[in-house]
Formats: sequence, C-alpha cells, structure tokens
Amino acid sequence: MGIAKIDGAAKYSFKQHTPGENASALIYACSVCDFMDIDTERYEVVAVTGNSMGWYIAMACAGALDADSAIDVINTMGSMMQDGLIGGQLIYPEIDAQWRRDSDISALIDRVIETICDEEGCELFTSIYLGGYRVLAGNESGLKRAEEMLPQVDERYPMRLYNHGAFHSPLLEQVSEKGLASLGEFLFSKPQIPLIDGEGRIWTPYGTDCSKLRQYTLGDQVTKPYDFTKAVQVAVKEFAPDKVIVLGPGNTLGGPTAQALIDINWFDWTSKAEFSSAQQISPKMLAMGNEEQRSQVLVKR
Repeated sequence: MGIAKIDGAAKYSFKQHTPGENASALIYACSVCDFMDIDTERYEVVAVTGNSMGWYIAMACAGALDADSAIDVINTMGSMMQDGLIGGQLIYPEIDAQWRRDSDISALIDRVIETICDEEGCELFTSIYLGGYRVLAGNESGLKRAEEMLPQVDERYPMRLYNHGAFHSPLLEQVSEKGLASLGEFLFSKPQIPLIDGEGRIWTPYGTDCSKLRQYTLGDQVTKPYDFTKAVQVAVKEFAPDKVIVLGPGNTLGGPTAQALIDINWFDWTSKAEFSSAQQISPKMLAMGNEEQRSQVLVKR
C-alpha cells in the first residue's frame, strides 16, 4: 500500500503506521506542512533544529534539502531496516518531578551502560539526549539487562520504543555505509536558514560545506549519539528567539524542548511549575500539536 493510502486510512493502525518505511514519510509530511503554515508576516524563522529523524525534516525546512531530495533521503534512510530491525531503543527519565536534571540519575545511567557493555554478548549505548530523558540503543541482550538494572519509574520506565532500531549507535554502521553509497552529494544544498545539528554545530547559509553536511548526516548522525538538548540550547543561545515553535505531528517534543530550556534557565524557567505558569500567561513555546497554541502561529484568514 502506498503512503497516500496509508495516510488516508479511515483508522490509525499501530502496525501499519509506525514502521520506519511508513512513519518517516508521514511524519515528514505533517511537519513540513506545519512549517509552511507558520505566519511569516508575524514570525521570522531565525534557525531550525530537530531530533533524530527530525534532523532530515529540519534540513528540508531550512532548504538544505529540496522537496524531492528530502523525500529521497527520508525514504532511503527510513526503509533501511524494513527487512528487520537492527537492535532497539528504550527511554528513561533523568529529571525530577519539576523537570530539573538529576545528576545522580544521569550518573546511574552511565554506570549501567558501562556495566552492561562489559558483559559478554551485550551492547548498550546512549542514543539521544532528549531534554529530561535519555534514549538508550542496544542489542536485545543489552536492552533486557538495562530493563533489569534501571529502577522502575512511574510504572512506565524504562520504556521500550516500538518499531525503533538502535538509531544513533555503532550498531548502525552498515546503515550509514548504505546511506553514503545510495545518496549523493548533489542532493544537499547550503541551508537558507541556519541549521543546528545533533552535536550543536551550526550550518549557516554562507559557510556550509555540502560535502561535510552530507557526511555528517549519513555518517556520525547515524552512528553517534544525537544531542537534541544541546541543539535546542545552542539555538536559543545563539539566535535568542522571542518564541520557540515546535512542529507536529502531535506534541511529543514539547516536554523535552521545555526541559532543555529549563536546564539553562531560559525564559527564566527553572522548573516545570514555572514553565506551566508562564505558558498560561504569555506562552514563549508554541507547540503546533496544541490547538490553542497552533492558532497563534497560523496565518490568519
């Protein structure tokens, strides 16, 4: 079944909509449509970033990939594991109830990773620094051991991420090699808007080397940890936006984005309570998956 038919299905199917070869294109379409709906008469987009697959979307929004190139890259990378996932991921919080980073939990996660990697047949790595959460990637043995060793939190965590491979880890070396072999430099352009990657590096309209952008995107971005927290923090420190707009679909990145900002006391937010209170008075973060906030971003008709 083609993507258009899946998108137009009468009901959401977890089994059909979440595999990478389908989810990637659907998420891309939703996010890019959101980006195109931003009222540029009221909002000047000064920089763009994204998380994990959102890096490809960020490149499309910034103009580093045109429409055809973006779907080519996204379809290629999203379908690399359609014949079978390589490893998996789980997510675990490293914050307290007020969304403040807990250094003891972070240290515990690091110790668990080190211990598990010393065990025969086990592989476990930090995959994504996601605001107040750590996403871990590994093989099945490593993930099972992590589930045993990490204390249960809120009867939810550690939580396996369904249909997720071991993204942003050395287990995807072959995926990186296939991507580099399949996707040429001609697909990549200098961004029209500054672009912040998962290492906190800024790719500018004037200084971007397209060969290096391709190498990062298909190389380190695939096999090394993606630091979304750093990307958000660099974006606000370097470009000082009045508002932070979070594209859809949904609002899953709203919390991690706010947590990344709380971590550096941005907008004078030092806790979840302060963030929530400030958002009620005059929201600085506008999530397009939130209907009320979305209305503040859209072109008024």
